[in-house]
Amino acid sequence: MNKKLSIISLMVILTLAISGCAVPAPTTQPTAQPTAIPTQGPLEFTDGLGRMVTLSETPQRIISLAPSATEILYAVGAGAQMVGRDSFSNYPEEAKTLADVGGSMGSYSYEVVTSLNPDLVVAAEINTPEQVKALEDLGLTVYYIANPASLEGLHAILQTIGQITGHAETAATLVNSLKTRVEVVAAKTATVTTTPLVFYELDGSEPSKPWTAGPGTFIDQLIAEAGGKNVGSVLSGSWAQISAEELLLQNPQIILLGDAAYGTTPEQVAARAGWNTIDAVVNGKVYAFNDDLVSRPGPRLVDALEELSRFLHPELYQ
Repeated sequence: MNKKLSIISLMVILTLAISGCAVPAPTTQPTAQPTAIPTQGPLEFTDGLGRMVTLSETPQRIISLAPSATEILYAVGAGAQMVGRDSFSNYPEEAKTLADVGGSMGSYSYEVVTSLNPDLVVAAEINTPEQVKALEDLGLTVYYIANPASLEGLHAILQTIGQITGHAETAATLVNSLKTRVEVVAAKTATVTTTPLVFYELDGSEPSKPWTAGPGTFIDQLIAEAGGKNVGSVLSGSWAQISAEELLLQNPQIILLGDAAYGTTPEQVAARAGWNTIDAVVNGKVYAFNDDLVSRPGPRLVDALEELSRFLHPELYQ
């Protein structure tokens, strides 16, 4: 997938309602998948489209149509119940062994989906209501996850998916763990006396006007919670291009390369016309960043918060 396609996909995935010297951070590691606790139906849940989804019993053959949904399902303990996933689901590693039902350019193989005989298909905002209807027309049960607007909203989604899949207890434990980790970061950043200006690059293939995250996005929120200020917070729209002139004027102290996975390096950034005067470049604070952590609204958003905190305030972790 090229960077242009990546930024378009990212805009869809992360629309919300409301290599450098990388510093290592803890990650949310998958654990052994517990056995689902069967529940006799009917089970009724209202999904992100406001639809009432009814299940006769706890699903045992689940397909995910989005990377965020896949990560959520594994995180709550339902990995062993999954039989299929979209082409871009690559975390945790076990997900790669599941049947691939497509998803490139938004196109899924309904033939493969139906052949897997799922008792539940989990969709997310990368999927369209039309795709949900098409699957329902095939006689499949679909639960749609709307993107949360905050970490608190994410907690509610984790608990619901835990209930749907028979892992309510595992989901509750996960949510408590995530809350504790966020509180640790909050306690640390409460002591900071400086707020570095941060530029998060989504796509720098046009150096004169690179793409970045605007106000209301998880990137914007997490940078603030990590003790920084997002350059893109002054822009209009969730995803926007910022002129090189404006970027030079704002003069960020830290640059994070969300497009590092596509080959962008700190050295390339330093070689851009005029960028060599930016504080982040002058002081060697241009870092590669794993964009999957912030582009998928799932449990690893807390990993992103922890990593951002380390980049922005390494003194807190010495």
